[in-house]
Order: sequence, then C-alpha cells, then structure tokens
Amino acid sequence: MISDSTAAAKADVLLERPTLWVQRAGSTAVVWLNRPDRLNAFTYAMRDDIVAAFDATDADDSVRAVVLTGTGRAFCAGADLQAGGDTFVPEEGRGDVPPDSGGVASLRIFDSCKPVIVAVNGPSAGVGVTMTLPADVRIASDDAKFAFVFTRRGLVPEACSTWFLPRIVGMATALRWAMSGATVSAVQALEAGLVSEIVPKAEVLQRALTIADEFTDGTAPVSVALTRALMWQMSAADDPRRAHQVESVLLVERGQSDDVREGVASFLEKRPAVFGDAVSDHMRDLDFRPLT
Repeated sequence: MISDSTAAAKADVLLERPTLWVQRAGSTAVVWLNRPDRLNAFTYAMRDDIVAAFDATDADDSVRAVVLTGTGRAFCAGADLQAGGDTFVPEEGRGDVPPDSGGVASLRIFDSCKPVIVAVNGPSAGVGVTMTLPADVRIASDDAKFAFVFTRRGLVPEACSTWFLPRIVGMATALRWAMSGATVSAVQALEAGLVSEIVPKAEVLQRALTIADEFTDGTAPVSVALTRALMWQMSAADDPRRAHQVESVLLVERGQSDDVREGVASFLEKRPAVFGDAVSDHMRDLDFRPLT
C-alpha cells in the first residue's frame, strides 16, 4: 500500500516535474498532481507535465496501467485563478487561437497506451473534472465533488468534454450539469455513471490500484492497449461496419502473433500465460484511421 505522504509517495519515483510526480507501484504508475497548497490547481506547467507523465508511462513497457490522483485534500480545483480576470487570456506565443490547455491534457490521456484509472481523492472543479473524462475508470472518495463551473465563470466547457461527457452520462444529464454550472456530489456522480464507485477517502488510492491489477493480471499488454483504443475510437464510428473492418484486420494480425500462441498454449496446459509482445513495438497499431 502507498499513501499520499511525501516520504511514502516519493519512493520509486519514475519522473518528477514541477507540478507532479510519477511513482511506481508494482506494474502500475501513479501520477500525483502535486500543488497541494493551491488544491492542485491547473496551470500551463501542469498541462505540460501531464503530457510528459503519459509520454513516460507509454514509453515504459514495465508500466501496465496508470492511476491519476492528487496530493492533499483536493483532486484538482480547476484552473489556477491567481491571475484574476486575466486567467483565461490566451498564452503568448501560441497563435491567436491556441489549443485549449485542458484539451491538450485530455487528449494525451485519451491517447494513453495503458489503462487509466482516476482516484478522485477530494473536490474537483472545471478542468479538474473534465480532464478525467478520457480515463477508463473514475472512482471517488466519499467527500468528492464535481463542479462544472464554466457558465458561472462566463466560459464554455473545455478539455473535449462536449465529446466525452454525453457519452459517459448521457446528453440530458450532460446538458443539465454543464448549462447550469452544477456542482455534483459523489452520490449524484455515481448515479449518473460519472464514477463507478465511492470509497472512503483513505481507501481511494488503494482501490484504484486494485482495479489497475484487474486490467493487468493475466492479460496480454498489446491486447489490452488495442482493446482500449478500439472501444474509445469505435464508439464514435458512424456505422458498425467500420468497427467490423478494423476488428477483422486486428484479429488477423493478433491471430498470428506470439502472444496468441502463448495464450492458447497456457490455457491448454493450465498454467499462467507469459506474454512477450511489447506495447512499445505496436504504438502505430493503435491509430486505426489508416484501416478505414
């Protein structure tokens, strides 16, 4: 078990950046947002650090899953408002319409080659909610809250949330929360499907690690990566025939792999499988656009 104490959490550090660090916990990497004095508020630096963290976890074949959580009492308080009314002035040097920073972070999480679980360890707001939407599983501490504050700040939803949120909670709920600037309790989030579980605050990280183990125990890393990409990318396909086309290509490719031979042999021999194919050798296979 690991905790969010500085001494414990900084053991086995894989990457340390100004706003976060990445810690190894067995075959799982834990990405800790680390601005507790600002309730882990989101900044341009945090955007860049999240991209770097997921670059590092994708590049390391010993990492099989990723858990994202926060240090301190909050998960992420949304955009850091220290600049006051100028907080949302476009970043200099990135053009007249720079990419939304929350969207950059969300898309990097979306593109992860490893399963992503978010352990929401306390309140979250704005981008602190929306950047979690590309994760595969979100679990919440019993004191978590989810504030969709954009219309109450004169803004619009960001971080690709207008694509993700309706797919997760349905269009009616997404519209209600986003247009009203709602703050949603953990119980409401569970009822709507935004989170899959609520656990005591002290247990939220360990529960996320247990879920990560479910994804990695006895499974082939390349198959898990391809399955994650298939589910997300094909969910937006305009016709099931597109999914059929992509699945057919991948079944031919994986059906001739060393992994499938090992999977079948281990089943017949009643022993644990030892899969050898590495995700890093199949990164290009996760973009299915050339197949359609």
